[in-house]
Amino acid sequence: MKALIYDGPEQLGFRDAPDPVAGPGEHLIRIEAVGICGSDMHAYLGHDERRPAPLILGHEAAGVIVGGDRAGERVTLNPLVTCGACTACTSGRDNLCPDRMIISMPPREGAFAQYVTMRAENLVTIPDNVSFAKASLAEPIGCGWHTVRLARQALGRDGTALVIGGGAIGLGAALSLTAQGITDVTVLEPNPLRRAYLVDHCGQNAISPDDLRETALFDIVIDGVGYAATRATASAHARPGGVIGHIGLGEAKGGLDIRRMTLQEITFIGTYTYTAQDFRDTAAAIFDGRLGPLDWTEARPLGDGAAAFDDIRAGRSAAPKIILEPQS
Repeated sequence: MKALIYDGPEQLGFRDAPDPVAGPGEHLIRIEAVGICGSDMHAYLGHDERRPAPLILGHEAAGVIVGGDRAGERVTLNPLVTCGACTACTSGRDNLCPDRMIISMPPREGAFAQYVTMRAENLVTIPDNVSFAKASLAEPIGCGWHTVRLARQALGRDGTALVIGGGAIGLGAALSLTAQGITDVTVLEPNPLRRAYLVDHCGQNAISPDDLRETALFDIVIDGVGYAATRATASAHARPGGVIGHIGLGEAKGGLDIRRMTLQEITFIGTYTYTAQDFRDTAAAIFDGRLGPLDWTEARPLGDGAAAFDDIRAGRSAAPKIILEPQS
């Protein structure tokens, strides 16, 4: 098969790779759409020690089952494989399983390839009227869906929300807020090209960080970026008694105003991926239209993946998500 392979910092090669073989309880999936995630970009830049070269990246995928009793079924993939037996798994918090594995991290190759394998319970059937590109968004939007659910539970009511970052994670969180009942949402996005796209094409109230009033406070603040500067913004603009939901993995340390958060009883929730139920709920919301038209992706052939990474890094892509198509 052909695959886009991470060979080292800022090095991606499009070449032949061994065909994957489905093990017991697994299916072989022909990948039709796979999104480029921020974590893929971190690996591409050499900033993720969990993803050493050479490695096939990519985990936001949808495709068709090849062979077996479900051959021809259109599916989207929950890429997080867990043990199913530990306390976290049996209590519905399987995303915290100590044995969790996600495709695109050793020993599991990712989905920037024509084929990948996945166990049956991680596959969600796609209705015929939903495109593979839309279905592949279940993974990135699922991260925001999970964060919004936890933040709303902690807050105990609806209110106003600020989302930091207008990429797919931030936009997914903004759409999830609306779908879960919070409609007063502001998105901070520094890139003027992407900000204009969010306003004109995605219907978002997107503003520049420079235009955020110093005194503006929000009941929920979601950091979809995860740098010291964005955490500083989050802790400065959370309302007393409010909640910060932190998804971003930009850098490990710095930014939070712990004194203010303590004095104002601001809840901080670090969130990782999504539970299996969150993934299914997100997929259902995509399928029934609660998350909107989801027409803000840009499709490119997998063979052009290296150029796509370069465009994302340079800020030349207005679309919040580039989808690669391995079969093109």
